[in-house]
Amino acid sequence: MTRSFLCTRRIALSVAAGLALSLAAISLAQAAAKIQHLISPGGIQAWFVQDAVVPLIAVEYSFAGGAAQDPADKPGVASLVAALLDEGSGDLDSKTFHERLERRAIELSFSAGRDTFRGSPRMLRDNKDEAFDLLRMALTSPHFHPADVERIRLQVTAGLRHDTTNPSALANRKFLEIAFGDHPCGHQASGTLDSVPTITVADMNDYVGRVLAEDRGRRRCRRGNARQIARPDVRQLAGKGDADAGGRCGGGQAADAHVLPQTVIAFGGPSVKRSDPNFMAAYVVNHILGGSGPSSRLYREVREKRGLAYSMFESLLWMEHSAVFIGNTGTRADRAGDTIDAVEKEVCRIAEEGPTQKELEEAKSYLKGSQMLALDASSKLAQGLLQYQEDKLPIDYIERRNAIIEAVTLDDAKQATRRLWGQGLLTVVVGRAPQAAAQPAAAPAPRSN
Repeated sequence: MTRSFLCTRRIALSVAAGLALSLAAISLAQAAAKIQHLISPGGIQAWFVQDAVVPLIAVEYSFAGGAAQDPADKPGVASLVAALLDEGSGDLDSKTFHERLERRAIELSFSAGRDTFRGSPRMLRDNKDEAFDLLRMALTSPHFHPADVERIRLQVTAGLRHDTTNPSALANRKFLEIAFGDHPCGHQASGTLDSVPTITVADMNDYVGRVLAEDRGRRRCRRGNARQIARPDVRQLAGKGDADAGGRCGGGQAADAHVLPQTVIAFGGPSVKRSDPNFMAAYVVNHILGGSGPSSRLYREVREKRGLAYSMFESLLWMEHSAVFIGNTGTRADRAGDTIDAVEKEVCRIAEEGPTQKELEEAKSYLKGSQMLALDASSKLAQGLLQYQEDKLPIDYIERRNAIIEAVTLDDAKQATRRLWGQGLLTVVVGRAPQAAAQPAAAPAPRSN
């Protein structure tokens, strides 16, 4: 991984400078040939792509650490820091800082993931000096003024409160809690309604000092610590309580009752790390099972043929030292059982039989062609290059990727399906219980005057 910005061992950085708004006229091989590995006199390293068509600079960078560095009893610190870095820094208050951004049409954004803390400045080439000066101040001397902190805290808690009525957010959160237990990988990067009000300015300054300045004491999602999700037996993921290890290929279920208008099912299990030599085979077969909407098996079997689900989504999620696959589907409460059965049946079928040669060829064709669409603008290209750096891929990976996809054989694909799905699923159901859904809602009590 290429890491640098303030400290060469700490940050990954990619820059797309002056890139055309569309790469339609440039082949990926040409784009790959333009990627340069630069090192500044101060030791800053970057992957750099230049095209003189449009005078725009897009930068993506990340610090190692992310939300995994939050205190155990205060998830959400990193997320709150990200929301406040542009609310005044150096000798500029929040109003003046934003006025300088707007005057030069400079965009600064920050976000906290589980393993990394990311930033993304965009500016016209002529404004780069001011843009990088503002970025430097934001990262090195943020104010965290109490009035700004409380204003942003209210926005964050409003979003968290909204999530308590969002069945998809609840289902995915419950899945990660069961999968990882008390490990930081199971914590929500955005925090909770209980934790966010307790976060202090001292907590945020401490985070900046540990992660954005000194980068000490990393606490990432390591395989040895993420105890449940790393185990091969998915039945262990269901934990204790109301788990039922009765799935077709093994596995377990957990329910979380809420009075919601829709029932959502989250399902998943251990996956393949990005560094695994067989990752690409897993990536291809995952596309066959749950990727790209109508072309996937789950979409066809569960939604189109049976009409059980409103939506269907499934993907691989990899962190630095752990990985899961996770799916999400919405349905009526009284059809949740049938939906789970249909999902498990299709997952077990592909695990036992593998994909067909036709499915494999179609998936490889789609994944090779989709790369152009994924990198059709300067910001997208910078984001892609940063992800490659975080995944410790070589600088010419953009050029080699299609050949790696094409090299996946049917035997590789069948081995990957058995490895991913041969042990069944952890399934989490969030929403109204079927018996409650079948009953009419109670009439409101009469109002008294």
